[in-house]
Parts: sequence; structure tokens; C-alpha cells
Amino acid sequence: MKISDIMTRDVETVTPEQSICDAARIMEKADCGAILVHDGDKLVGMVTDRDIAIRAVAHGLAPETSISEVMTDNILYCFEDEDVQHVAENMADIHVRRLPVMDRNKRLVGIVSLGNFASCSNSIAGATLLRGVAQAH
Repeated sequence: MKISDIMTRDVETVTPEQSICDAARIMEKADCGAILVHDGDKLVGMVTDRDIAIRAVAHGLAPETSISEVMTDNILYCFEDEDVQHVAENMADIHVRRLPVMDRNKRLVGIVSLGNFASCSNSIAGATLLRGVAQAH
């Protein structure tokens, strides 16, 4: 089974210049906890609800603060044609709950998260990832 079989294709994105308030509104509307950040057709980061809470609100930053000030900019990713078990093992090793999914031209095509693995038919991949994420805390 390939990542393209389980990934979420409708991905919300923002630009680095948009505000953290914009990001929070998009997260609320999409009912998601992370948004990918792009600059043109290049993926440059990710911002999560936790980033907003810990890096912005806890430090008294204004809602107009740009996403670039709180986003994670060293983004790892996987490819849509990679095997589900292989990606689960990689995600477990690096202790992440979600990864952007790229095509081989490095264009964003989706995102894969712990929830995608939990609902896929490969229960071993889901268990592998869950163990890796649990070890991070």
C-alpha cells in the first residue's frame, strides 16, 4: 500500500506573511491542527495550533504576527509513492505525527497523519507510528 492510498489530499496552506490569526481561523474552519506554509510553489514550513499557543500566545505576540515568526521551517516530507510501512517507521523514528506528501517533482499533493494510519488497513504501520510518537513524550 502506498501513502497516496491513505493521505489527505485537501490540504490547507498559508503564506509566511499571513497572520497567526489567519492561520487560527483556517484551522478552525478546516477542523485541523496544522497548516502547511508555502511561498509560491515551494513548501517552506508548517504551523500548528501548538506553535501558535507556545510560540506566540505564551510570549504575548499580537494576533497580527506573521506566521513566519512562529512556524517550523525545517520541514521533512515523504513521497506519495512510498510504502505506508516505510513512512510509518520513518515518522516513528523522528517522532512526528504528520508529514507533508510530495510528488516526485516536489510539489505538495497531500498530508499524512497519525489519523490516516489509524484508519488504514495496515494496522502494523499504525501501531509502529503510535509507538514512535508515544516515545517522544
